[in-house]
Amino acid sequence: YFPAVGRRLGRDPLDPAADPADVRAWTVDDAGRVELLSAAGGAHLDGLYAHGDAAERRGVLRALDVLPGTATGRAVLLDALRTNDVRLVAAAAGGSYAAAELTDAELAQALLKCLFVGVPLTGIPALSRVPADAARMAADLVRERVAAGRDVPADAWLLLDPYPGVLERAGLPAELDSPDPHRRAAARRFLGARAASVVPTPREG
Repeated sequence: YFPAVGRRLGRDPLDPAADPADVRAWTVDDAGRVELLSAAGGAHLDGLYAHGDAAERRGVLRALDVLPGTATGRAVLLDALRTNDVRLVAAAAGGSYAAAELTDAELAQALLKCLFVGVPLTGIPALSRVPADAARMAADLVRERVAAGRDVPADAWLLLDPYPGVLERAGLPAELDSPDPHRRAAARRFLGARAASVVPTPREG
């Protein structure tokens, strides 16, 4: 039954108004698989995840938010966060289960993975507790991309702003005076994107 859900129910967005390209939007088959797992009391999560295709694995990940805690839930979550499949990373990091279960070190890696593969950070529950390591790693990523003259996702500000000074410690302001015009331009673009980003309330740390 689990693999057949997509064929039986369809794979369109659950919300007809949702953007089909939004990797964090639920689909009809996601909801159907969560209903099946709920009816089964969360049994067979590990087997269904291990042997499923990407859509089936995403259904398992979506179910972690609504099922009682299971012994295999963390293992499934961490496996998904190690992949480079944007759909799985979005489903894993974007839920309340990840916010509650991941350690600070695991959460920092998860948030950086989202930033790296292009999963939008806005609205992720785990942003309520951005670890200091996430800000430090985000600052390093910003510096590396700017040094290569590449653009940086504006979502990086969601990890940086809770920790004022982290970009200065990473040396980003110096890029504004770089002799390389591409590096200067990349630094200006990123720093200019801050005004358009959603900025969390800074905290101590």
